[in-house]
Amino acid sequence: MKDLIEIFSLALNQFTGIKSWSRRTSNVILFDSSQAASEIAFMLGGEWDRCNGVLVPNADEVAINTAAKLVGASWCYTGADAALLIRLMADELLRRYAAGQRNFTNANLRCSNLKQCLLSEVNLSWANLSQANLSGSNLSRSDLTAANFGEANLSKANLSQASLARTNLTKANLSLADLRGVDLTKADLREADLREADLRGANLLLADLREADLDRANLSGANLKDAKLTEADLERAILSDDSISD
Repeated sequence: MKDLIEIFSLALNQFTGIKSWSRRTSNVILFDSSQAASEIAFMLGGEWDRCNGVLVPNADEVAINTAAKLVGASWCYTGADAALLIRLMADELLRRYAAGQRNFTNANLRCSNLKQCLLSEVNLSWANLSQANLSGSNLSRSDLTAANFGEANLSKANLSQASLARTNLTKANLSLADLRGVDLTKADLREADLREADLRGANLLLADLREADLDRANLSGANLKDAKLTEADLERAILSDDSISD
């Protein structure tokens, strides 16, 4: 890895001709860990601030994105409107939750193993939980607004009364999940596995359910107004007479 970083740094400096620069014309870029900032500062010929910031002479986003991808980091400009996803290990999340903390907005928990965990009333809005394993976990009454659960395993999870508005659940496994009273307004559920899921009273207003598998799902009292249902499997789903009414 070190050799690869050195090769990238040499190539980048030869291409851009960056040798020295003035702080007055620099841009401060923030990364999601101090280790990533240190390595990327070396690659970009920038100056590491000993924390998670790097001062670079030119904000060449192509170079920054390439370097960030090489070390698996996320980044943003100082003062950017979009919040940086902070890396968080599963055991650290559970330790802090047990200590009473509930706010983990923007946490980066991609691929984390949180199987059968108690996380009721947690705030994971805007968090990255893509490909995470949360099967059998209790996330009832949680704020999961706009979180990324793409390809996550939420089978048999308790998500009752949770907020999942604008959440990305593409290709997520929600089979046998408890989704009673869940707010899924504008949620992206394309190709999601919702077999035998309990969606009684769920709000699916404007949700995208294209190609979702809803075989034997219970949608009694659910609001499916303006939901996208193209190629969704609803053949054996339990539906109220007014579920898809205008």
